[in-house]
Amino acid sequence: MTHHAAVEPSRSPVSPTRRPARVAVAGASGFIGRALTRRLCADGHPVTALTRHPERYAGAGRPVSADVDDAASLRRALEGIDVAYYLVHSLAEADFAERDRAAAKAFATAAEAGGVGQVVYLGGLGDERDALSEHLRSRREVEHILLDSVPTTALRAGIVIGDGSTSWEILCQLVQRLPVMITPRWVNTRTQPIAIDDAIDDLAGVLGRPGCVGQVYEIGGPEPLTYRRMMLVVAHLLGRHRLIVPVPFLSPRLSSHWLRLITDVDMATARALVDSMTNEVIVHDHRIDAIVDRTPMTFEAAARRALAARSARLASGSRGGS
Repeated sequence: MTHHAAVEPSRSPVSPTRRPARVAVAGASGFIGRALTRRLCADGHPVTALTRHPERYAGAGRPVSADVDDAASLRRALEGIDVAYYLVHSLAEADFAERDRAAAKAFATAAEAGGVGQVVYLGGLGDERDALSEHLRSRREVEHILLDSVPTTALRAGIVIGDGSTSWEILCQLVQRLPVMITPRWVNTRTQPIAIDDAIDDLAGVLGRPGCVGQVYEIGGPEPLTYRRMMLVVAHLLGRHRLIVPVPFLSPRLSSHWLRLITDVDMATARALVDSMTNEVIVHDHRIDAIVDRTPMTFEAAARRALAARSARLASGSRGGS
């Protein structure tokens, strides 16, 4: 699908065949941001990691103080940048939609002022005709704000499988803690999970491609799966037998409390995630495959890799997560 940005790029994105791009990553401290900055640095791009606390930043790239609530700091941080990744969202906040709307507008204004040639945004899958949850509607609103304001490439994903992903951690905790799961109906909703390595390939793959500006791409693994199927695969990999019994009487509110009770996720995040789990999020548009040369990892392979990383982190006593 194509979206024509209202504002023409003031600086063309850097072609993959030209010099390395000067890249900024907003959300560099998050689960996806950490992996992306490592990849971009490995690819030879000078990376600026935008963070509210540069003194605490321990990831790849050069940390620079920037806050989406501080327009002046954003303008300074994006000056002279070729490509800016926007990976910010406020899921754990009760007023996340309002906060994300304001942050996206501030980032777009700063990117335009700085002459950024390409903004790359990672949003969520989901059909807009399917009564999207408030969380997914907010992600889509941010996408539209960026596309309408600055030269943007938008990617849409479902669950990203990797150690540090909130959704993945919830899945693991449910499987580990409940031998018998009396679950909400959303366990039968289909989603199309993607391995973190594949998501990073896609995010890095659109960098500096002028033909990707103004475009929206859907990314995912090779097949749609229900949440129930994913939990059973994880249980098998952990060597545990799990009985999953969906019931019709768990409302979204009760379901949120159930998730909060069983897992470590906070209530605001639980409510937003549960609302989204009622939406089918699968890939219908495969145009990204012609741009990024890769064979996507199966869910089982991605889960096996993520479980190994999770086990190593827990053994070391590190919390991880985002």
